[in-house]
Amino acid sequence: MSNRRAPRALAPLLRGARLEVFPSAGIVDQVHEHVPAGRTVTVTASPTTGLDATLAVVERLAPRYRVVPHLAARMVTRDALPELVSRLQGLGVTEVFVPGGDAAGTAETFDGALELLLALDELGRPFEHVGITGYPESHPGIPDEVLVQSMWDKRRHATSLVSNMTFDDAALAAWLRWVRERGVTLPVHVGVPGPVDPARLLRMATTIGVGDSVRFLRKQRGVLARIALPGFSSTGFVRRVAALAADEGLGICGLHLYTFNQVERVEAWRRQQLDALEPLHPGRGARATGP
Repeated sequence: MSNRRAPRALAPLLRGARLEVFPSAGIVDQVHEHVPAGRTVTVTASPTTGLDATLAVVERLAPRYRVVPHLAARMVTRDALPELVSRLQGLGVTEVFVPGGDAAGTAETFDGALELLLALDELGRPFEHVGITGYPESHPGIPDEVLVQSMWDKRRHATSLVSNMTFDDAALAAWLRWVRERGVTLPVHVGVPGPVDPARLLRMATTIGVGDSVRFLRKQRGVLARIALPGFSSTGFVRRVAALAADEGLGICGLHLYTFNQVERVEAWRRQQLDALEPLHPGRGARATGP
């Protein structure tokens, strides 16, 4: 697809873009103030704050938004899973994201994402949509072959892939082709860093706990430096992702925007991009909802 046709594909991607937030103080008020009702908001899980913090945010957002809780497997105890599922169903949650998570895990928790996925199957697949993790730019501690085998093992128990943050559309395209060649056909929500303030991001990293900060920075492979690089632009990058999305064989189904809790800034950028693409429909981006 040529870059001249990319805006046509970009508009639906931006309208349906998902927003990821951390369960921190004030985040619910931020979302309510800046995000239109009906949008999809995903809520991460942290070993420092615990799964209860995630669920508390989900409970407060669920009446207005399509909320996707992160059920980090090594933070979920086996015996508590039925009650957890029931609680989420009672809130109207129809989608969950199941990573292994950064927690060390215990004898009572699930060993990893696959074990939790299998347990959800045994409960009758209670959620319509289940996301699993993908790593377009590799994982700092896990070989690529192990990661793609893990996706293959989990593919029948999930409905989509949510990619870790990526900054390189060429690497994204190569990874998607490789994953498809290996037989993993799940649609992909491409993880995109929102246009955030690096200084605020650094301050936030120091407030989410030293352990979480170290894990976050290690996993994101220098995300602070890469976002701050003069050559990187969220706007330019999502346009290149839109160009890739026209190739149906790559299976890109949406954008997953990492907000780093700078919700106002990221949402304002999203609306500005839509207004620029849809000059005949001013404000359409602000009113639109998406899956």
